[in-house]
Amino acid sequence: MARFIDLFAGIGGIRIPFDELGYQCVFSSEWDKAACQTYAANFGECPQGDITKIPEREIPAHDLLLAGSPCQAFSITGKMQGFADTRDTMFFEIEYQ
Repeated sequence: MARFIDLFAGIGGIRIPFDELGYQCVFSSEWDKAACQTYAANFGECPQGDITKIPEREIPAHDLLLAGSPCQAFSITGKMQGFADTRDTMFFEIEYQ
């Protein structure tokens, strides 16, 4: 069975098809408290907090890394600062992992 982690998990939308395929989620991370509550209601588990504060050694072994990269810096509802907004530079952090 393939094992995956779910980063920038939000309410868990990207996780659903992988659950349906029978994959196992071994770790999730989300910093927004309201999103964590919805994720817990959807999946019965609460994501860990801010991924930047979780040591890499605490992330379980996995076959797939799911990451709905934060988009606030590019959204018209956000500050529209692009990569100057550090929330959206997390893509570069996971790209090399």
